[in-house]
Amino acid sequence: MFTGIVEALGTVRTIESDGAGGASLTVAVPFTSELILGESVAVNGCCLSVVEMTVDTCQFQAGPETLAKTNLGALRSGHRVNLERAARLGDRMGGHLVTGHIDGIGTIAERRQEGDWQIVWYAGTPELVAQLVPKGSVAVDGVSLTVVDVQPGRFSVMLIPLTLAATTLGIKSIGDVVNLETDLIGKYVAQWMKQRMMAEG
Repeated sequence: MFTGIVEALGTVRTIESDGAGGASLTVAVPFTSELILGESVAVNGCCLSVVEMTVDTCQFQAGPETLAKTNLGALRSGHRVNLERAARLGDRMGGHLVTGHIDGIGTIAERRQEGDWQIVWYAGTPELVAQLVPKGSVAVDGVSLTVVDVQPGRFSVMLIPLTLAATTLGIKSIGDVVNLETDLIGKYVAQWMKQRMMAEG
Protein backbone atom coordinates (compact mmCIF):
# COMPACT_ATOMS: atom_id res chain seq x y z
CA MET A 1 0.00 0.00 0.00
CA PHE A 2 1.20 3.50 -0.88
CA THR A 3 0.08 7.08 -0.29
CA GLY A 4 0.77 8.72 -3.66
CA ILE A 5 3.43 11.02 -2.20
CA VAL A 6 6.41 10.60 -4.53
CA GLU A 7 9.68 10.29 -2.62
CA ALA A 8 12.13 10.66 -5.48
CA LEU A 9 12.65 10.58 -9.22
CA GLY A 10 14.53 7.59 -10.58
CA THR A 11 16.26 7.15 -13.92
CA VAL A 12 15.79 4.08 -16.09
CA ARG A 13 19.12 2.43 -16.83
CA THR A 14 17.87 -0.52 -18.90
CA ILE A 15 14.68 -2.34 -19.82
CA GLU A 16 15.13 -5.75 -21.39
CA SER A 17 12.68 -8.42 -22.55
CA ASP A 18 12.71 -11.59 -20.46
CA GLY A 19 11.73 -13.69 -23.47
CA ALA A 20 8.39 -14.64 -21.96
CA GLY A 21 6.37 -11.48 -22.56
CA GLY A 22 7.68 -9.64 -19.53
CA ALA A 23 10.64 -7.35 -18.95
CA SER A 24 13.46 -6.68 -16.54
CA LEU A 25 13.64 -3.04 -15.50
CA THR A 26 16.77 -1.55 -13.93
CA VAL A 27 16.34 1.86 -12.30
CA ALA A 28 18.78 4.19 -10.54
CA VAL A 29 17.03 4.68 -7.20
CA PRO A 30 18.23 7.44 -4.82
CA PHE A 31 17.19 5.46 -1.72
CA THR A 32 18.58 2.06 -2.80
CA SER A 33 20.62 1.77 0.40
CA GLU A 34 17.40 1.83 2.45
CA LEU A 35 15.78 -1.07 0.56
CA ILE A 36 15.95 -4.84 0.91
CA LEU A 37 15.36 -7.60 -1.64
CA GLY A 38 11.68 -8.32 -2.13
CA GLU A 39 10.57 -4.89 -0.93
CA SER A 40 7.75 -3.16 -2.77
CA VAL A 41 8.36 0.09 -4.63
CA ALA A 42 5.82 2.02 -6.69
CA VAL A 43 7.37 2.83 -10.09
CA ASN A 44 5.13 5.31 -11.90
CA GLY A 45 2.42 4.06 -9.56
CA CYS A 46 2.94 0.35 -10.31
CA CYS A 47 3.75 -1.85 -7.33
CA LEU A 48 6.93 -3.78 -8.20
CA SER A 49 9.24 -5.96 -6.11
CA VAL A 50 12.99 -5.43 -5.88
CA VAL A 51 14.60 -8.59 -7.29
CA GLU A 52 18.24 -7.48 -7.53
CA MET A 53 20.27 -4.55 -6.21
CA THR A 54 23.59 -2.81 -6.75
CA VAL A 55 24.98 0.15 -4.85
CA ASP A 56 22.66 2.60 -6.56
CA THR A 57 20.25 0.62 -8.74
CA CYS A 58 17.30 -1.71 -8.27
CA GLN A 59 16.07 -4.31 -10.71
CA PHE A 60 12.37 -5.05 -11.04
CA GLN A 61 10.43 -7.61 -13.06
CA ALA A 62 7.30 -6.54 -14.93
CA GLY A 63 5.02 -9.29 -16.22
CA PRO A 64 3.06 -9.30 -19.50
CA GLU A 65 -0.10 -8.03 -17.76
CA THR A 66 1.79 -5.09 -16.26
CA LEU A 67 3.37 -4.17 -19.59
CA ALA A 68 0.02 -4.42 -21.39
CA LYS A 69 -1.95 -2.25 -18.95
CA THR A 70 0.60 0.38 -17.88
CA ASN A 71 3.13 2.73 -19.44
CA LEU A 72 6.13 0.76 -18.15
CA GLY A 73 6.56 -1.05 -21.47
CA ALA A 74 7.21 2.30 -23.18
CA LEU A 75 10.10 3.19 -20.87
CA ARG A 76 13.56 3.57 -22.35
CA SER A 77 17.03 4.22 -20.98
CA GLY A 78 17.21 7.74 -19.54
CA HIS A 79 13.50 8.11 -18.85
CA ARG A 80 12.55 9.45 -15.43
CA VAL A 81 10.09 7.62 -13.18
CA ASN A 82 8.23 8.45 -9.96
CA LEU A 83 9.28 6.35 -6.97
CA GLU A 84 7.64 5.65 -3.62
CA ARG A 85 8.36 3.02 -0.99
CA ALA A 86 5.47 1.13 0.56
CA ALA A 87 3.79 2.90 3.47
CA ARG A 88 4.29 1.68 7.02
CA LEU A 89 1.51 1.38 9.59
CA GLY A 90 1.61 4.55 11.65
CA ASP A 91 2.88 6.75 8.80
CA ARG A 92 1.03 9.98 8.12
CA MET A 93 -1.38 9.61 5.23
CA GLY A 94 -0.31 12.64 3.23
CA GLY A 95 -2.05 11.55 0.03
CA HIS A 96 -4.68 8.81 -0.15
CA LEU A 97 -4.83 5.00 -0.16
CA VAL A 98 -3.01 3.84 -3.29
CA THR A 99 -2.63 0.11 -3.97
CA GLY A 100 -0.14 0.26 -6.82
CA HIS A 101 -2.54 -1.78 -8.98
CA ILE A 102 -3.15 0.29 -12.09
CA ASP A 103 -6.75 0.46 -13.35
CA GLY A 104 -5.84 1.67 -16.82
CA ILE A 105 -3.89 4.18 -18.83
CA GLY A 106 -4.81 7.70 -19.90
CA THR A 107 -3.28 10.39 -22.08
CA ILE A 108 -2.58 14.05 -21.48
CA ALA A 109 -5.24 15.89 -23.46
CA GLU A 110 -4.64 19.50 -22.44
CA ARG A 111 -2.31 21.63 -20.31
CA ARG A 112 -3.09 25.21 -19.34
CA GLN A 113 -0.91 27.51 -17.26
CA GLU A 114 -2.65 29.64 -14.63
CA GLY A 115 -0.04 31.65 -12.77
CA ASP A 116 2.32 29.19 -11.08
CA TRP A 117 -0.23 26.38 -11.36
CA GLN A 118 -1.17 24.18 -14.28
CA ILE A 119 -4.58 22.78 -15.09
CA VAL A 120 -4.12 19.43 -16.80
CA TRP A 121 -6.82 17.35 -18.49
CA TYR A 122 -6.34 13.60 -18.82
CA ALA A 123 -8.37 11.46 -21.22
CA GLY A 124 -9.35 7.92 -20.22
CA THR A 125 -11.88 5.23 -20.99
CA PRO A 126 -15.49 6.11 -20.10
CA GLU A 127 -15.62 3.20 -17.64
CA LEU A 128 -12.55 4.43 -15.77
CA VAL A 129 -13.49 8.12 -15.77
CA ALA A 130 -16.94 7.18 -14.46
CA GLN A 131 -15.25 6.12 -11.20
CA LEU A 132 -14.03 9.68 -10.56
CA VAL A 133 -15.83 12.49 -8.78
CA PRO A 134 -14.92 16.17 -8.38
CA LYS A 135 -12.86 16.72 -5.20
CA GLY A 136 -12.18 12.97 -5.08
CA SER A 137 -8.76 11.37 -5.33
CA VAL A 138 -6.89 9.83 -8.25
CA ALA A 139 -3.31 8.60 -8.67
CA VAL A 140 -1.64 9.67 -11.91
CA ASP A 141 1.69 7.89 -12.48
CA GLY A 142 1.63 7.23 -8.75
CA VAL A 143 1.02 10.86 -7.74
CA SER A 144 -1.92 11.48 -5.41
CA LEU A 145 -4.06 14.26 -6.89
CA THR A 146 -7.43 15.86 -6.26
CA VAL A 147 -9.88 15.75 -9.15
CA VAL A 148 -11.09 19.21 -10.13
CA ASP A 149 -13.65 18.42 -12.83
CA VAL A 150 -15.01 15.37 -14.60
CA GLN A 151 -16.41 15.30 -18.14
CA PRO A 152 -17.30 12.34 -20.37
CA GLY A 153 -14.04 10.53 -21.08
CA ARG A 154 -11.76 12.98 -19.29
CA PHE A 155 -10.96 14.69 -16.00
CA SER A 156 -8.85 17.59 -14.79
CA VAL A 157 -6.46 18.29 -11.93
CA MET A 158 -4.46 21.32 -10.81
CA LEU A 159 -0.72 20.80 -10.40
CA ILE A 160 1.14 23.00 -7.91
CA PRO A 161 4.75 24.08 -8.56
CA LEU A 162 6.14 21.47 -6.13
CA THR A 163 4.37 18.63 -7.95
CA LEU A 164 5.56 19.96 -11.31
CA ALA A 165 9.16 20.11 -10.07
CA ALA A 166 9.32 16.92 -8.01
CA THR A 167 7.49 14.43 -10.26
CA THR A 168 7.39 13.40 -13.90
CA LEU A 169 4.06 15.20 -14.30
CA GLY A 170 6.00 18.42 -14.86
CA ILE A 171 7.94 17.08 -17.85
CA LYS A 172 5.22 15.19 -19.70
CA SER A 173 3.67 16.53 -22.90
CA ILE A 174 0.33 16.44 -24.69
CA GLY A 175 -0.35 12.89 -25.84
CA ASP A 176 1.96 11.22 -23.31
CA VAL A 177 0.57 8.12 -21.62
CA VAL A 178 0.05 8.00 -17.84
CA ASN A 179 -0.94 5.27 -15.39
CA LEU A 180 -4.26 5.81 -13.62
CA GLU A 181 -5.51 4.33 -10.37
CA THR A 182 -8.90 5.47 -9.15
CA ASP A 183 -9.89 5.82 -5.50
CA LEU A 184 -9.88 2.47 -3.69
CA ILE A 185 -12.89 3.21 -1.47
CA GLY A 186 -14.87 4.60 -4.39
CA LYS A 187 -14.28 1.42 -6.40
CA TYR A 188 -15.59 -0.78 -3.61
CA VAL A 189 -18.67 1.40 -3.16
CA ALA A 190 -19.34 1.38 -6.92
CA GLN A 191 -18.98 -2.41 -7.07
CA TRP A 192 -21.29 -2.87 -4.09
CA MET A 193 -23.91 -0.61 -5.69
CA LYS A 194 -23.62 -2.49 -8.99
CA GLN A 195 -24.11 -5.86 -7.30
CA ARG A 196 -27.07 -4.55 -5.30
CA MET A 197 -28.77 -3.11 -8.40
CA MET A 198 -28.29 -6.41 -10.26
CA ALA A 199 -29.76 -8.35 -7.33
CA GLU A 200 -32.79 -6.06 -7.27
CA GLY A 201 -33.28 -6.46 -11.01
